[in-house]
Amino acid sequence: MSAELKKFIALFMSLLSVPSIAFADQGGVSYWIPGFFGSLAAAPQQPGWSLTNIDYQTSVSASGDVAIARERTLGKIPVNLSLSANLNASLSSRADFNFLTLTYVFKTPVLGGQASFDLLGAYGRVDTSLGAQLAGTLSATLGSLSFSRSDTINSLMWGFGDLNPQVSLRWNTGVNNYMVYVEGNVPVGAYDPSRLSNTGIGYGAVDGGVGYTYFNEKTGQEFSGVLGFTYNMTNQSTQYQNGVDLHFDWGASQFLTKQFQVGAVGYVYNEAGCDSGSGDRVGCFRSRVVGVGPQVGFIIAISSTTQGYLNIKGYKEFDNANRPDGWNAWVTFVLSPAEQKPSASSRRMRSM
Repeated sequence: MSAELKKFIALFMSLLSVPSIAFADQGGVSYWIPGFFGSLAAAPQQPGWSLTNIDYQTSVSASGDVAIARERTLGKIPVNLSLSANLNASLSSRADFNFLTLTYVFKTPVLGGQASFDLLGAYGRVDTSLGAQLAGTLSATLGSLSFSRSDTINSLMWGFGDLNPQVSLRWNTGVNNYMVYVEGNVPVGAYDPSRLSNTGIGYGAVDGGVGYTYFNEKTGQEFSGVLGFTYNMTNQSTQYQNGVDLHFDWGASQFLTKQFQVGAVGYVYNEAGCDSGSGDRVGCFRSRVVGVGPQVGFIIAISSTTQGYLNIKGYKEFDNANRPDGWNAWVTFVLSPAEQKPSASSRRMRSM
């Protein structure tokens, strides 16, 4: 057997034996979860400790470039082969997470505002499936060879997520409220680059931004918006770095009574910078998605010193690019110190 023929056969066999991909940070998966902020995001909080529990469920799917990127990013399709091919792929994923946030709000002002510290942890599951079919022609010195292959990968993963500490400052002037915040991702969650599903993202990130809330206690009307930016560090397991992310979360509501509100929520997520790194095999790959949906909220008097808050909201996504889209739902319950003022409608609840 000639050396050229051996090389040609080796190239063809490498196409059939490349390893499975990982559901890593690349390909439209971001550190920031759009929709995290909502109504009354910048309004003052009650000093002391509070505990927030969020049940987060999402179902997304993708085809075309997003699913193909899953095939390419970790070498499912060798980049050093000379080939002409058509690749059809589809991706679907469902996640169910429970987020638990411990918050402490300082009573003593800092820089004329109200300071708070949050630590968020998560536990949940991710169920992902990927189907792909590759067909084309492999070229070598001795000629060309037609080929086809198909993959079906299913991955179900239960585990702990990463830790997210956050510090924020809030200022209040009548009906106007302002906020700045900084938070980060500590990559201690379950992550393995050889898995299709992971509950951690495998890299660090820093996110910061500003927020505004208009809240009129007399009319019960409010509107909130939070603009943030995320700097993503390089995933050392894949040598892939997401570009800088821009995200805007908003919420608007009307308090029909002092304890009950209805309204709408939405978000815009857009990757402002290109993906990069030696492990980037998909190019710039800027992702984008928009979501909008309804919300309801209930303030619950538990005791003279403690109050509860239940908020239910959901988003339907559209206008996506280089990112899966679908729907997501949030059920949030907060235990916090009760406000001592008579007006219950002005009570501040985090993660509305």
